[in-house]
Amino acid sequence: MDRSYKTSDNRNTDERKPRVMIAAVSSGSGKTTVTCALLEALKRRGHNPVSFKCGPDYIDPMFHRKVLEIDSLNLDSYFMPDEEIIETLGRYGGDISVIEGVMGIYDGINTESDRGSCYEIAGITNTPVILVVNAAGSGRTIASVIKGVLSDDTKHLIRGIIINRISDNFYNRLLPYLEAKIAGIRDDVSIIGHIPDNNNIHIDSRHLGLTLPQEIAGIRDIISKAAGFIEANCDIGKIMEIAQGAVPVQPVALCKQAKRRTRKIAVASDEAFCFYYPQNIGFLREIGFEPVYFSPLRDKHIPEGVDALLLGGGYPELHLKELSLNTSMLESIRSAIGSGMPSLAECGGFMYLHKAIEDKDGRQYMMAGVVNGICSFSGRLVNFGYTQVSGYRGGSGGKKGGDCSDWRAHIAGMRGHEFHYYESTCEGTDLLLRKASTDREYRSVHAGKNYLWGFAHFYYPSAKDGIARLLGRALNI
Repeated sequence: MDRSYKTSDNRNTDERKPRVMIAAVSSGSGKTTVTCALLEALKRRGHNPVSFKCGPDYIDPMFHRKVLEIDSLNLDSYFMPDEEIIETLGRYGGDISVIEGVMGIYDGINTESDRGSCYEIAGITNTPVILVVNAAGSGRTIASVIKGVLSDDTKHLIRGIIINRISDNFYNRLLPYLEAKIAGIRDDVSIIGHIPDNNNIHIDSRHLGLTLPQEIAGIRDIISKAAGFIEANCDIGKIMEIAQGAVPVQPVALCKQAKRRTRKIAVASDEAFCFYYPQNIGFLREIGFEPVYFSPLRDKHIPEGVDALLLGGGYPELHLKELSLNTSMLESIRSAIGSGMPSLAECGGFMYLHKAIEDKDGRQYMMAGVVNGICSFSGRLVNFGYTQVSGYRGGSGGKKGGDCSDWRAHIAGMRGHEFHYYESTCEGTDLLLRKASTDREYRSVHAGKNYLWGFAHFYYPSAKDGIARLLGRALNI
């Protein structure tokens, strides 16, 4: 299993890096199918593509890395300031970048603006967009949908359209009508082609996040077939032309980092714990922590000689028996945290620290017991969406009103995202969080002298000083 999570720093002296975004009218339109098929088609043509995913999604980038063996990072306009998005896109990459959108093209944090949407990211980076339109169950109404989406494209970023899930016969009859309607409002948008409705090439949620070799082999075959369909029915040359027309990005000059003493941080990495933002891992390296990967499922203890611990999110609920039976690993986790080792745990990793986790049938499986609570399946998304730290128990969360020597006094505004169906009887109350979509505030998370545990997946670069102080305080670095 690849546990590196390293993103190569492939500097390209040619600032004109071709890039294109694959967006859609709504979720379920086929963005992932088209993105994966296009990436595979580009590889077949000898290109070295790199992919990016808009928003906080862990699964699609992991999917690209594991199945397609393509470097993939997140671009998130809620987590990242504009200059960091531009820097990330400009700094990393091969000879073409393919950015996969999220939800509908204009869907973001709320209904009042496109804040947090993939359209916002396309605007920040001046990236041309290929719009995927799902034609299943529709007729000429498709033209009305496309016209409506184009009318909101005030920056004229949409440059191409792919019609998905449509028969060859109907596409050929519809095409002249579509082209005439689009030409009536825009002269810079091309119909790239179509993808026939074929369930053998459709990638849905049941495929995403699978990590077992036999499952990857199956999905690899699906992507290969999808690439064949897109090569046969879409103008790849036109997509390349659109991508090559992207305005050059200007990466910000990187400051040289001061030489730091290298420490080691144990990072859980297997089928149960696999959700990590590459930028978080990169930040840990930046402050002097080299990741050492281990498997809570199979290893007997955490790696020797490490100075900190990171338990990321993933699918512990799918591996409860194996995790529970690995008692030596559970004891190793308890011992490390009990000795004062700085630790971070988020979502699935946070659940692993509990006394027990219940499966969907109510059976309990004993876990690390560091958190004196039980996690159980709620049957619904809990606190779903972007969140931000607005304070902590004992201080304001900022440098005023709290003890500045405390790392928690330096995490005001730290941003994160919650996506979980499990609840805890001991969720924690140390931090005051605010939902980005509604401004609702709620208490959550265990945040002590040298630990941060909770359901939220935090984006560490949004609170660099605080996370550095958390990990460095107990180590005196």
